Amino acid sequence: MEEQWWKGELAADIHHTLRMKELKLPLYKACSPQIGMRRYFIDVLTVLSNHCNLCPTARHLAIYLLDLFMDRYDMTAKQLYIISFACLLLASKFEEREDKVPKLELLNNLAYMCKVNVVLNKQDLLTIEVLLLENFNWNLCMPTPAHYIDYYLYVSVGETDLHNGWPITSLTKVKDFLEKYAYYFLDFSVQDPTFLHFRPSLIAAACVCASRICMQVSPAWTTQLELLTCYSLEHLAQCIEMMLIYYENDINEASNIKKQVTTQYQEQEAVGNLSYQATTQVLFQQPSYHPLTQHSATLSQFQWPVQDLCSAYRESLQQAHRPSSLLAGSTDSSLRSYTALQASLQPSAPALPIQTPFAMQVAFGTEHRHCISTVCGSSYFSDNHSYAAGCFD
Repeated sequence: MEEQWWKGELAADIHHTLRMKELKLPLYKACSPQIGMRRYFIDVLTVLSNHCNLCPTARHLAIYLLDLFMDRYDMTAKQLYIISFACLLLASKFEEREDKVPKLELLNNLAYMCKVNVVLNKQDLLTIEVLLLENFNWNLCMPTPAHYIDYYLYVSVGETDLHNGWPITSLTKVKDFLEKYAYYFLDFSVQDPTFLHFRPSLIAAACVCASRICMQVSPAWTTQLELLTCYSLEHLAQCIEMMLIYYENDINEASNIKKQVTTQYQEQEAVGNLSYQATTQVLFQQPSYHPLTQHSATLSQFQWPVQDLCSAYRESLQQAHRPSSLLAGSTDSSLRSYTALQASLQPSAPALPIQTPFAMQVAFGTEHRHCISTVCGSSYFSDNHSYAAGCFD
């Protein structure tokens, strides 16, 4: 069918032909043994058609062909997969251009992506297509609501319409939003087989009217739409009521899901705050040990003897450069020097108790590199240990 036929000069004639065709549509009895699997296969066809970028009329025709065939025959689940793919191929060949008809390899790849355990081959697919065509008497010109929706949307909003009680400032924006609502209700109509008891043109008109009600465009049904569709608001009332019930249920379900997600997020955030507080308490709690300043008295017992030893050593270095000190070699001066050094080594703070005697000998020479020879005796060692340590280089 020509693209955007609803804008051409033959739009009224095409619409009249479709209305005549829908009067001859097969009767749907809703007695299929696999009626419980219908919703699943509709979802499969929707996913496949979206991946193939098929038009809405091809998708709705494929679903309608599947409904009619399921209503007449009892099939297994595997056969239903093959029938669904064949219906989609026939509908795309009838409604789309040749270059947009999905190929067999693409269908197999999409079936694998959808986790459908079916591999199609060319011969089986051709056999099923012939079976479907014979079942429909080789007539695929079956109008669906998707064939009418664009024709009705073209005049869905008028200049005299009101939006929330105010004049419409932008007809283009309102039409765009109204089109989204209309296709939303159109997709709803294929999910419930109850809508198959209405005429396709009536379903399309009800989608437009329900969209105007949801968008608060008044009046809900204009005289122009009534003349174009040949339906009054009373004719559409039952179908519109079903659509609005589905719409309200969908809104409530979405609201419940949003509340659940918000609650889960708040719970996760609360748990995260508790763990952060616990970690902060562990990291920044008061230490259980005493501060280091309480042991300053004990540390001073080790610091003062070292400082006195260094002071005495510096004094001896100053005396070593004098010719009358160690170079004289007198015994009295050596004893006096040793006595003064020993007196200077006495700590100012009480010394720590030591179990064994601690003896230290210090010898000074005339060389500029001085060493301290230390002899230690301790009950923890069997022998005395002596070592020379270079310092103050």
